[in-house]
Amino acid sequence: MGKSVAVFCAASENIAPGYFEAAAEVGAMLGRLGATLVYGGARFGLMEATAKAAKCAGARIVGVVPDILVERGRVSGLLDEQVGCRNLSERKDIMLEKSDIMVALPGGVGTLDEIFHVLAAATIGYHTKRVVLYNVNGFWNMLNATLEELSQAGFVRGEMEKYLVVANSIAELEDLLN
Repeated sequence: MGKSVAVFCAASENIAPGYFEAAAEVGAMLGRLGATLVYGGARFGLMEATAKAAKCAGARIVGVVPDILVERGRVSGLLDEQVGCRNLSERKDIMLEKSDIMVALPGGVGTLDEIFHVLAAATIGYHTKRVVLYNVNGFWNMLNATLEELSQAGFVRGEMEKYLVVANSIAELEDLLN
């Protein structure tokens, strides 16, 4: 494969164990495919679970790390490459630049921000990269419904399926990455 895959996901430790298992599954798959993981570089939550499994499976790990994480000692020790940035806005741009495709695991406000940053840029022609929502336990169903309503009402420019797709299983995700 050899692709660089950005993974957007929660840095929270306070979420259900099934999400950690899904994150580890994604990390292991990235390693198996020979991909490079590009992610936010934090040593917590689904970020660390994904990176740990990816590293164990032989993936190269690139962390795009805002200064505030460095200052607070929250950077993962698993990184093969650490790319520093001033803030979250810069982080999103760097992750988009360094990746061939993005995968969104379950996450909160930061993950939503990353998804919408990529989608907004795609809709106006800055790039043609896709975001894959990994729909663990139906996590993204409400977001998909909202986006469909926006699209049907004419608020989304272009065809959403060109830059946003959903994977409901690890097998579907692997097919989309290949």
